[in-house]
Amino acid sequence: MSSANLDTGLARYTPIVLSLLRLVAGLLFMEHGMQKLFGFPPTDHMPEMLTIAWFAGIIEFVGGLLIALGLFTRAAAFICSGEMAFAYFMAHFPRAFFPALNGGDAAILYCFLFFFLVFIGGGSISLDAKLRGKAAA
Repeated sequence: MSSANLDTGLARYTPIVLSLLRLVAGLLFMEHGMQKLFGFPPTDHMPEMLTIAWFAGIIEFVGGLLIALGLFTRAAAFICSGEMAFAYFMAHFPRAFFPALNGGDAAILYCFLFFFLVFIGGGSISLDAKLRGKAAA
């Protein structure tokens, strides 16, 4: 199979894979918020109410849910991307320069993945598309 045929064959799956990526990233992000807000999955650290970490949990839970559903995706992704940039520079960067050493690699990945979703949106398999009447059949 030639490279051109492979590109054409795979391109038709782009909407499905984009939606799958958005769904998984949103659910994983929501899980971080659930830990901070509800202690589930079990964790030894739950932030006090009205602290920065608690507000981060709200953004992660609500933003992750919206991103997973593909609802208000661009706005939710913009806020979540900003939160991850803030988290990286507040919590990780001061520990060490390199993300592999400061534990901030996930924060950077989330930041740029969500930043990408700001531009591409939720895709054709999302509630955003359904509301616009352009959902995949």
